[in-house]
Amino acid sequence: MGTHEQRDTFAGVRLSSPDKVLFPEQGVTKADLAAHYERVAARILPFVEKRLISLVRCPEGSEGQCFFQKHESKGFPDAIRRMDIVEKDGQKDSYLYVDDLAGIIAAVQMGTLEFHIWGSRIDRLEYPDRLVFDLDPDEGLTFSDVREAAFDVRERLEQIGLKSVPLVTGGKGIHVVAPLERRAEWPEVKQFAHDFAKQMSGEEPDRYIAQASKAKRKGKVFIDYLRNERGATAIAPYSTRARTGAPVAMPVSWEELTSLKAANSFHIGDMAARLEQADPWAEAMGWKQSITNALLKAVAG
Repeated sequence: MGTHEQRDTFAGVRLSSPDKVLFPEQGVTKADLAAHYERVAARILPFVEKRLISLVRCPEGSEGQCFFQKHESKGFPDAIRRMDIVEKDGQKDSYLYVDDLAGIIAAVQMGTLEFHIWGSRIDRLEYPDRLVFDLDPDEGLTFSDVREAAFDVRERLEQIGLKSVPLVTGGKGIHVVAPLERRAEWPEVKQFAHDFAKQMSGEEPDRYIAQASKAKRKGKVFIDYLRNERGATAIAPYSTRARTGAPVAMPVSWEELTSLKAANSFHIGDMAARLEQADPWAEAMGWKQSITNALLKAVAG
């Protein structure tokens, strides 16, 4: 990035060691990362705020040891909020969420390189507002295989009455996301996602698989529907990924997806130019659609 500002305070949160390099190949520092989230704040906050989150923390940077954290631990700043949730087994546990940019910056201060979000918000935890199919290719496949799968998912969803938008994950995959009104609860949404993936793999078993088996995935795209259950998370739009190149998970339009060459096409350094363009998901946020009995029937085996 080269132009290291010596700023150490963002959204009122002070960074310790702002010059610490987190992405060695790009020379991206902690201050650069904070500046990224400050830059994309207006775009990322609508996806992240008031949702339970899991953090991928890499205190030594993207090439060091990283760990996934969904519960609070000692020393967490107040800007990262806590909420007690009753687990399936009846136990209570404290989960994390943020409700402003200060919360995101506080997480950066704690070495967070990735933000993963629940599919529901804290005011109505049992009612998801998004459906996510994570298209995960076998190692032998190319990005164009994943892209074709995404268009396939889009078309099948549209045929039964659900509109969707694509997110390139910053890794190898694509998420096909359908915004939902908060009417159906987790069990229905999970049932729909499962049956949809199963139907798709049943009709094209050479191309798709609906179970997380590495052995059976050879040459296929795994339609991962498991993001659609209570407690599961998916990478947040505009979050960085803890990978070489400091890639960013990026909302794109279907039209734009046709010409993309990879799921990690977008990087921290591209964001200023990217934000000058119209938000490709702006319209989708106003869609009125939900998982209905008719939809459940349409995919039921």
